Amino acid sequence: MLKERQRSRATLLAIRAAWFVLALVAALYCVHRFEGPSPLETNLLALLPATEADPVAEKAVDRLADALGDRTVFLVSSRDADHAKAAAKRFGAALKNSGAFASVTAELPPFDVAQIGALYAPYRFGLLTRDDRDALTQPLDDALMQRIYNPVRGPLATQLADDPFGWLEHWLSDLPLATSGLDLEDNLLVAHRGDIASVLVVTTLHGSAYESATQRAVLAAAAQAEASVKAAWPDATVARAGAVFYAQAARSASEREVHLIGVVSACGIALLMLWVFRSPRLLLLGFLSTALGIVCALAFTMLVFGKLHLLTLVFGASLIGEAVDYSIQYFVVYLGAQRGWDARSGARSVRPALSVALATSLLGYAILAWVPFPALKQIACFAMAGIGVAFASVMSLLPALLVKGPKAARRRLFASAATLLARWRGAIGGKRAWLVAAVLVAIALPGWLRLTSDDDIHLLIQRDPSLVAQENEVRAAVGVDDTAQFFVVRGASEEAVLERAEALGARLDALTGDRSVDGWRSVTQFVPSAQRQAQARALFAQHVFADPAALRATLLHAGFRDEIADAWIASFGHANAAPLTVERWLAAPWSQPYRHLWIGAFDAAGQRGYAAIVMPRRVTPKNESALIETARAIEGVTFVDKAASVSKLFGAYRVDSGLWLGGALLLVLVLLMARYRPRGGIATTLPVLLAVGVTLAAFGYARVPLNLFNCLALMLVLGVGANYAVFLREGCLRSDADLGAVWAGVLLSAATTLLSFGLLGMSAMPALKSFGATLALGILVSVLLAPMSMPPERRNHA
Repeated sequence: MLKERQRSRATLLAIRAAWFVLALVAALYCVHRFEGPSPLETNLLALLPATEADPVAEKAVDRLADALGDRTVFLVSSRDADHAKAAAKRFGAALKNSGAFASVTAELPPFDVAQIGALYAPYRFGLLTRDDRDALTQPLDDALMQRIYNPVRGPLATQLADDPFGWLEHWLSDLPLATSGLDLEDNLLVAHRGDIASVLVVTTLHGSAYESATQRAVLAAAAQAEASVKAAWPDATVARAGAVFYAQAARSASEREVHLIGVVSACGIALLMLWVFRSPRLLLLGFLSTALGIVCALAFTMLVFGKLHLLTLVFGASLIGEAVDYSIQYFVVYLGAQRGWDARSGARSVRPALSVALATSLLGYAILAWVPFPALKQIACFAMAGIGVAFASVMSLLPALLVKGPKAARRRLFASAATLLARWRGAIGGKRAWLVAAVLVAIALPGWLRLTSDDDIHLLIQRDPSLVAQENEVRAAVGVDDTAQFFVVRGASEEAVLERAEALGARLDALTGDRSVDGWRSVTQFVPSAQRQAQARALFAQHVFADPAALRATLLHAGFRDEIADAWIASFGHANAAPLTVERWLAAPWSQPYRHLWIGAFDAAGQRGYAAIVMPRRVTPKNESALIETARAIEGVTFVDKAASVSKLFGAYRVDSGLWLGGALLLVLVLLMARYRPRGGIATTLPVLLAVGVTLAAFGYARVPLNLFNCLALMLVLGVGANYAVFLREGCLRSDADLGAVWAGVLLSAATTLLSFGLLGMSAMPALKSFGATLALGILVSVLLAPMSMPPERRNHA
């Protein structure tokens, strides 16, 4: 007997030690990850799936995101232009002194524009603008006179001796270097809108816009610089735009929600458990089990994925309400024990119910893991790990800690619960269950017929309204409409890509009226294809240099000296006959702001080649169809619209989710029929099936369009809501079970889950709001209909 006790004590100590080690390792790993670079992912694009069939298109999306992500733009404005300029200079100096930025550009540094001309000069006879190409067949005298007597010369003017007819100067002037809407005044980029003058200040970041350290440094520096400007010029205002500000706003909002949902739900659950159990010890043990699940889930998710999405973090805070369900059911058995308490026997008695409940919950989350959305995969991983650890802790750790029996049972509460259950079961259970089901279906049918859907991704991503307004102000002043829609041009060689991009540009220029794109950006505006350069050289040879004597006479008649005319004519034969290449252009330092237009070589999905980006200036619903048609008309060209692609994928998976839900219901039915026999399995599945139907009807009556997150939440309604019917059914199977205690535990479990998911429904993140509202409604209906699952009379078998 003594040896048995010693063995039992040693087993208990071993179990406690094993759980302590697991908790310590998980906690230390979490601390380690958060002490280094933040594992939180605030990049909204990272929440979305790879939607393009062509991986090169995804590479283009990433390239543009990287190109724009490390830049921030500030606009310092005032009704007094001198105030705006002085304020911008002070603002830029304050940002530079803060050390938070890799570079700050307010006053433009001296730049030798001759560097641009120097790149193109050796290739000048392969470069012709469209107008010059058309005019080359006309007499040269007019072009020469216009060049000589034209008093207006741009910053990229060429020497008359090197470019007598101005063809190279025209080419340089056509380069898309200038930013529309901005003028260079006092070495500042200034925009005038009515009586308001705005000065542009551009910065680049030291690190990623999605790192918390970078965000804190940038926000602090910007706030300090703005305060300095306001103190000197109260009439000056500062608008800002950049990914770092959206990332920081998203991080702050999610942290507020994590604290709100976590603290409020934890306090609410604590109060509920104290009221029901009247035992601080049980409360602490319940939260211990839940905390183990969440900490281990957090560590496991970061270990598997490396990063932790904000969506996952906020959802994790709501998992408290579900993870505590298992310990609640164990405590109900503990308090309802009528004879001496045996912790192991208590665990064995509750194991069937919790095992079935765990299986249904894991099934719901496993379906989320199949969806190709990184955020949903993480949520599924987090939830499965969390509830799995919570279940294991209830089965092994709680029995090792809850060795002594209860001091007092909650007989009065359980008796009241039993009376309530009996009355409610009499109203909706037994033979009346099918009548109740028929009435609910009849009521729900009109709601189902009114169901609509809206899969627009913009409805599911909440952006800070203040930042949106400031970004719009910056765009209006600068005159640039930076869109997320663009073309990807591919080819087997660099030359093929350039030729196709030129063909695309010609088709875009041909669009008129509402179909027009108001211009476009492409690497071909800087580097023509070798074919086009050869054509230009052939035109020069045919129309300009075919008769050197006549050309010389034209130049001499215009006043050029003999040696200058001879040198220029000879330069055609000596000029570099090899075409200008993309590599040569990329090597020029001034090409840096435009390098994202060239993707370069790729090797993806068994295909190799080269690719480039062509960005239309204006994309609207009126011209988008024309752009898609234009892309289809040219081989190797694809029109990419990330938002539309994700929205389309949302719609496809929303439709597919109906099939997944049907399949999951069938699996749950088979699982429950195997456990409770066919009639019992059907009765146990009926409440959650009706809950799904009533929830859908409610959305129809409320005219709330369905989206993917509503439909996926129904999977969890199935996984979580089925537990309540299972708990009651299992209670009926145990001869020594107190059904009042079981029902009290079911109501408490539902209340804690509703508290968590109800708060999730109040999230500022539209996706989580849809998710939480659907779960809360579905779970509420599930628990109300759960007594329908109980057999007509209590028996020791199903």
